[in-house]
Amino acid sequence: MGVQGLTTFLEKHQLIYRDVRFRMSSLVIDGCNLLHLLYFDSGLDQNHGGEYAAFENQVEKFIAALRACEIKPYVVLDGGTDPTDKKLETVTQRAEDRIQRAHLAAVGGSQENIVPELVKMVFKQTLARLEVPVAKCYGEADQEIAALANEWNCPLLSSDSDFYIFDLSAGLLPISHFQWEALEQSGSRRYIPCKNCKTSNICILFNIQPQLLPAFAALAGNDYVKLQKESFIGWTQFCPASAGKPSRLEGLLCWLRSFHQPQEAFEAALELMGTLSEKRKAEVLQGLHLGMEEYRLPPSSLKRFFLHGTAPPFPAEEKMAGLVPDWIRLPFTQARLPSDILDVLLLQRMNLGCPVADADTPSAYLTSRPIRQVMYGLLLGRGGGPVQERDREGFQLKFIPVQPAFRGVAKQLQLNSLDKAEHSQRLQVLLEALGVTEASLNRLPLRLRLQVAVTCYWMKRAQPCPGERLLRALLLGVANGDALRRQADLQIRNQKLDVGVAHAFSQWQVCMKDSIHLNQLLGYPLPEPQIAKLYEGTVVHNLVHQMRTRKMRRLKYNPSSVKQYKAMLSVVHQSFSQEVTKPSVTQKKPTSPRRQHLGDLTTGLQQLFLQYEADEETMTEADSVVRAHQDRDLENLLSVRTRYRARERISSGYNPELVLKKERRGVDIL
Repeated sequence: MGVQGLTTFLEKHQLIYRDVRFRMSSLVIDGCNLLHLLYFDSGLDQNHGGEYAAFENQVEKFIAALRACEIKPYVVLDGGTDPTDKKLETVTQRAEDRIQRAHLAAVGGSQENIVPELVKMVFKQTLARLEVPVAKCYGEADQEIAALANEWNCPLLSSDSDFYIFDLSAGLLPISHFQWEALEQSGSRRYIPCKNCKTSNICILFNIQPQLLPAFAALAGNDYVKLQKESFIGWTQFCPASAGKPSRLEGLLCWLRSFHQPQEAFEAALELMGTLSEKRKAEVLQGLHLGMEEYRLPPSSLKRFFLHGTAPPFPAEEKMAGLVPDWIRLPFTQARLPSDILDVLLLQRMNLGCPVADADTPSAYLTSRPIRQVMYGLLLGRGGGPVQERDREGFQLKFIPVQPAFRGVAKQLQLNSLDKAEHSQRLQVLLEALGVTEASLNRLPLRLRLQVAVTCYWMKRAQPCPGERLLRALLLGVANGDALRRQADLQIRNQKLDVGVAHAFSQWQVCMKDSIHLNQLLGYPLPEPQIAKLYEGTVVHNLVHQMRTRKMRRLKYNPSSVKQYKAMLSVVHQSFSQEVTKPSVTQKKPTSPRRQHLGDLTTGLQQLFLQYEADEETMTEADSVVRAHQDRDLENLLSVRTRYRARERISSGYNPELVLKKERRGVDIL
């Protein structure tokens, strides 16, 4: 995020920029910054759980524009939290602010720039599919991004104001001026109109020494330096009389003109802070020097990775601690492992997200906690824990101690050799965490198994229980998302957010995210679902709304979509019915209310059998009847339409081409 207010301030001084026709060059990209730009500036829905297919399309168009201009992108992503906790105060403040904004978005419908839970995953998956070089740093990425751009003598693309301070040899291309959607042509070559800024331009315009720019950032206050109230200086007093509206940043720059070295500027600043104790002066001075050091460029550790595929060594503190196995380096740098694993290993901490939600509802992450506990057990072993999970309770941000879980096959595995464990063992750990069996998923294609397993887990664990309507909307969105997406976008925009539905689907998304992270740690025993084709928030919300208001539209479909939908629904129903029958057959107390969800006759049939002391044969019969009813229900959903078509074919003389065309116009499979 950088120096607060610096970007806005510099936008008023256009002389620091020069116009550029950018083409035929390498380009180092601040990946996290680009992700936010592409999502928020595209006007995509923020409050219904994400428009992932549309976001994927934006990423594709951006990369296509670069390639049309022969620009070679290198994307660098942030990794884990800095082990020194230098930014802890800043990170905590942002998390607290996000809780407030997420609540406002949920209850008021405002756009509060809350990134949907799976956007980062879609971003990485899309770049991987497009074969764009991507690297993830072990910690904060700013220094690595700047160092790589400097060594390659190519520009850097970002809107983070910190990059105005780094001394970049080829300059900064601010994203706000990077007109990638308006390519122009000169002769046979296409280019992107943009603006370039170098630190020398800033120093010339404000008449300060280049070595003072990092001192300026530290005194102004960046992510690392937060001067307390007793250390406050009214920099506006140093603005020239002709400056118009006084600006603290302009005043600070004017004040710095009389200095040549940072140390003398810092000592003079201490005098302006008034009567501080010697101890407090030493603390402030140390903080200012640390803040300035963030802009010193080390040799790039990612250059060899991008050129030769060699992962950089861990920083000294991680290596000395011996907490991170060496095999993690390469998949982590390739962005094939979650960033959170370093936080768990080094800090025994997990920072959880905050989706759009009414703050009066419980955190969605409570539902997926058992999945994370399995991951903590694999990472920390029997002697580790607890992990401090940073999550919300109402409007409050709290650290909650969570113990690692050790059960089943996971007890046989150790982190140091996890990458060499048998595939069958790794798969079993994943399935045990989700409470499903391999046999129950065998009828599904491999690409669907993880998402269906997660959906089974969600139906059993979510609070309150999602119910049949939400389940069908979710699975129909998977099976027929492309057709539904076109009609959902226009309808959902004017609907008030149903916070109950949003909370249910947020729980599904965090269960999916944590399951994918566990799958990654286990070396991908199941194929990773392509999120952009898996889930669309506007689609599922619109489907639920249509089902509630009985205004279902006829849907375009193809037989394979219907078959896929029925197969997934059947697996989830079977898994849930098995969960319902888990209590002992001699147990007379009624089923927990959260299990009574399937509606229609399914729940009634199941509870009818549970009212009696049944032997194994009776329980088997109960399951058979439930499954038979579910299958018959699915068949009945299509049978009326099928009988109607049969009569229509007879009355129309059965022109096969005409009938097929009419049938594909739409069907209601709900």
